[in-house]
Amino acid sequence: MKTVEQTGYDVITEDTQMKDDNRMIETITAARDALRGAQALLIGAGAGFGVDSGLPDFRGSEGFWEAYPPYKNLGLDFTSLANPRFFKTDPAVAWGFYGHRQALYRDTMPHAGFTMLREFGESLSRGSFVFTSNVDGQFKKAGFSADSIVECHGTIHHLQCSAPCTDDIWPATFSPRVNEKTMRAEGSLPQCPRCGSVARPNILMFGDRGWIDLRSDAQEERLDRWISSVARARARLVIMEFGAGKTIPSVRVKSEELQSALGATLIRINPRESDGPEGTLSLPMRSLEACKALFTNT
Repeated sequence: MKTVEQTGYDVITEDTQMKDDNRMIETITAARDALRGAQALLIGAGAGFGVDSGLPDFRGSEGFWEAYPPYKNLGLDFTSLANPRFFKTDPAVAWGFYGHRQALYRDTMPHAGFTMLREFGESLSRGSFVFTSNVDGQFKKAGFSADSIVECHGTIHHLQCSAPCTDDIWPATFSPRVNEKTMRAEGSLPQCPRCGSVARPNILMFGDRGWIDLRSDAQEERLDRWISSVARARARLVIMEFGAGKTIPSVRVKSEELQSALGATLIRINPRESDGPEGTLSLPMRSLEACKALFTNT
């Protein structure tokens, strides 16, 4: 038999859960209403968006080491490895890390949420644009136009010189072989065609002063032109942000900036960090779950 204290606690817990469920239903309803009235869509995506495709988000050192156990034995975490210095001091380590990820991204199929977003964006009078900190190329793979994607941290599918001797950026057509026991690249490594130095992915890394940002800058210029056209038309903009955390807040900052500047509706989808400025529709859900809730019979 339960004590009075236990019974009271259960009632409070059930009541709290009911309030949370009602709040979620209300937020989903408000988000669906906003999407029905949308004329333009900006999709913001952080690492959490790829989790439903089976990609790791490397949340914290333990999460990274769970995905890559050999690095735990070496005492190397994500922040340590995502550093351009290894392309100079130990290129086999650098390309072991990035080569394995490159192969993983090439082999991964985007989850169904990508298609839902692409088709919804194509149905709008002002279309859609993607702003992502992900370097995996999944949006292009899912059929989004390359001209409507901003990869603000670059992409693993393009290379640059590690020196760098030039501002050239070129497609990554070659992947080194990686020993999964040592996580070191074996055999030939990509090279700069101009000077012969080891090539590196065109990705913004930690402590990176050599990243060539011309490709990402051109993408941002296209986004700016699209935003200007949306603003001139006074079109109703909805921002859907998925899996973008606070640790590296590039996507969150862009979403909030446009929410404020254009009076857009921000729908922030994140299992752990869905909070936002006043007016934000916060959904503490996974990305694919949220897409199904919002686009099924929208």
